Amino acid sequence: MTLFLAHGRGYGATDAVSPPPPCALRAPVPVTPRPSTPAGAIELTIVVPVKDEEETVGPFVERVGAILSALLPAHAAEMLFVDDGSTDATLAAIERARAADPRVTALSLSRNFGKEAALSAGLDHARGRAVVPLDVDLQDPPELIGPMLERWRAGWDVVYGVRRRGTDSRAKRLSAHWFYQVHNAMTRAKIPEHAGDFRLLDRAVVDVIRTLPERNRFMKGLFNWAGFAQTAVEYDRVPRAAGTTKFRPWQLWSLAVDGITSATTLPLRIWSYVGGVLAFASLLYAGFVVVRTLIGGADVPGYASLLVAILFLGGVQLLSLGILGEYVGRIFTEVKGRPVYVVRRRLGIEDD
Repeated sequence: MTLFLAHGRGYGATDAVSPPPPCALRAPVPVTPRPSTPAGAIELTIVVPVKDEEETVGPFVERVGAILSALLPAHAAEMLFVDDGSTDATLAAIERARAADPRVTALSLSRNFGKEAALSAGLDHARGRAVVPLDVDLQDPPELIGPMLERWRAGWDVVYGVRRRGTDSRAKRLSAHWFYQVHNAMTRAKIPEHAGDFRLLDRAVVDVIRTLPERNRFMKGLFNWAGFAQTAVEYDRVPRAAGTTKFRPWQLWSLAVDGITSATTLPLRIWSYVGGVLAFASLLYAGFVVVRTLIGGADVPGYASLLVAILFLGGVQLLSLGILGEYVGRIFTEVKGRPVYVVRRRLGIEDD
């Protein structure tokens, strides 16, 4: 495994310095070293959303626990699992892990609300001065937590991981690349390409994200919308430690749509322009038909060309209605004002 710091020396098998990744965010002002954590306070919370991951909880706690023990005193770190409506023995596995390691805490949600909601629940209940969302599959190396902490202590507010290489299929890599390109072309809050949820967030950033009221959440966009001084750490992604992915292509597509519609209204504006161009073109064509009829007389129009024009304009109208419907549906969700998640049970966490 080879790890690189985007703005410093590498960690791993090489001492090469890696350049900043595309869209790497710089600090708006020079960063200054962060004050030490007060004695007895929790410095770091690892937020771990899980669903049907009973096979991976044990190996995760063993590996991450050893890393945290080497970095921080026992009282200064916690691993906060968020059970997002698992239907297997995930919660029982978390309970066993807590019995062996008191740094393990957990929230059990009343049903499956989705990973974005589970992340929000974890951020709401994290007690650390710094918070790291981390997937339980260990594809993102927890060994990177140490370099992230060093950057945070040096004054950076956000230290995000950027994947240099991964285990995804070529189709998934290409679709992810296209999504980043489209998203960043449409929005002001740019998402660094190949950056996931794996990052370190300072308490100030977490508190800002907690104040955001929207129900349709795209956490990668919210992390970057918050701003603050950000830097990148590059790494190579590895295969899952155990179990299988719970994400399906349709879920990834829905997440991509949420990411764009939650960040910009440009798609609506584009179809306004498309409608204007088509209306102007129809006026020009109507003028052409009138002039041609006056000069050359009336003729019988072709059935095929008429049918193509009707089907084309009908398709454009349906597509524009679909885009409008996506925004109206999200307005409906926001207006209802339902909570992002519902907590059924807590382990090691006091009631609010």
